[in-house]
Amino acid sequence: MSSARERRERVLMHLDELRRLPIGGLPEPAFKERLRAELLSGALATAEPDTPGRLAEDALRTAGPGRETAVEARGRRRRSRGRPLLSQLATVGLVAALMVSSFATYRAVPGDSLYPLKRAAESTLVRLTSDDAERAARELDSAKTRAKEVATLLGSSNNGPLVGKTLKDMEESTRAGISRLKRAEPRSPKIKKFARDQKKVVEPMIEQLNEAEQVQAQGYLSYIEGLVAPE
Repeated sequence: MSSARERRERVLMHLDELRRLPIGGLPEPAFKERLRAELLSGALATAEPDTPGRLAEDALRTAGPGRETAVEARGRRRRSRGRPLLSQLATVGLVAALMVSSFATYRAVPGDSLYPLKRAAESTLVRLTSDDAERAARELDSAKTRAKEVATLLGSSNNGPLVGKTLKDMEESTRAGISRLKRAEPRSPKIKKFARDQKKVVEPMIEQLNEAEQVQAQGYLSYIEGLVAPE
């Protein structure tokens, strides 16, 4: 596997783990420790060790009058090696800051300033996935996330038109995911499991919705109930 493909797979892995965070949740300690270890290993890997060639070069510089002393040579070498390491550590700090921002992004709900970034990241995950079954799973995960967002919005004081929009997005992701999964894995048990799980989340919301939103939710429930019905 090429280094570019490895980097792409690693990015997908981290984005996928972030996407699976519950609304308002934080990443698991194991994920943060693994990310920290990867970032630090990438920085330290660029530090140049003492090699025989480098040691011989230093010896030549210190041999004879007019040459720099061994202490000067070591100081110069440490300074030259320190600069790339500091640069890499700065990069690590920047990446860490971006990851913190990512955590906040994946906790965002409709109406938050970071919510468009969350949706863009989800879309990127779907587009970069070439396997149909995996792509379908990501679409259905997005539908589950939209359902949780609706529940969060209903618990807030100001949801406005956001509930209806999120319900619509939930249905679109569901239909896209189910359609793709049926092509990739006909009669897959994942379809019925998704429908049952999603019904448990959506059905309790009905009484909290306004009339138009209830029509949307009831139509969605009718659709997923048809997925569970025996063929």
